[in-house]
Amino acid sequence: MIGITLALGIALGYAAIHFKVEGNPLAAQIDALLPQTQCAQCGYPGCKPYAEAVASGAAEINLCTPGGDEGAHKLAELLGREFKPHGGPVVEKVKVVALIDEQTCIGCTLCIQACPVDAIVGAAKQMHTVIAPICTGCELCLPPCPVDCISLIAEPRTPQNWRWKYPVTGLKVVA
Repeated sequence: MIGITLALGIALGYAAIHFKVEGNPLAAQIDALLPQTQCAQCGYPGCKPYAEAVASGAAEINLCTPGGDEGAHKLAELLGREFKPHGGPVVEKVKVVALIDEQTCIGCTLCIQACPVDAIVGAAKQMHTVIAPICTGCELCLPPCPVDCISLIAEPRTPQNWRWKYPVTGLKVVA
C-alpha cells in the first residue's frame, strides 16, 4: 500500500511540473504593454485583470487612462484590431502626488493597504508619509482614510521633469 501511494505521489509530482499551464500568453503580452500603474481607472482592479479581459474580448483596448492613445495604438497593433482613441479628448493632466498631513494622521494603515505601488510608508499607530517619486497619483489612498489627512498636490516643476507645452492650434486648409 505504501509503494502504491509513493508511486502515485511521484507520478502526480512529475505531472504537476511537466504539464504546468502557464496561462494565456496573449494576456501576458498585453500586460507587458500596459503601464503597470495599477490605478483601476479602466474599471478593473489592476493591469493584469484588464489584460485578461482584453485578451478574452470582454474589454475595449482604449480604457487605459495612463497609457492614453499611445497605449491603445500598441494594443491595436498587437491584437490586429482597429484603433479607437481614448474616450473623450485627451487633456494633459498635471502629475499629482499624495501628501499626508502628518499632524492629523492617526496611523490606521488603511492608506498603506490601498496603495498599489507601496508609495506610503509607516507603521500602525505611527505617522505615515508618502515617497513622492514612487507615487503615481492614482487617488486610491483617499477613500479609505478615516480622518481625511491625505491630499493631492501638483508635482513641483524641476529641470528634470519639465516639458515644453505644445500650443494647441487648429489646422488651416489652404486651397
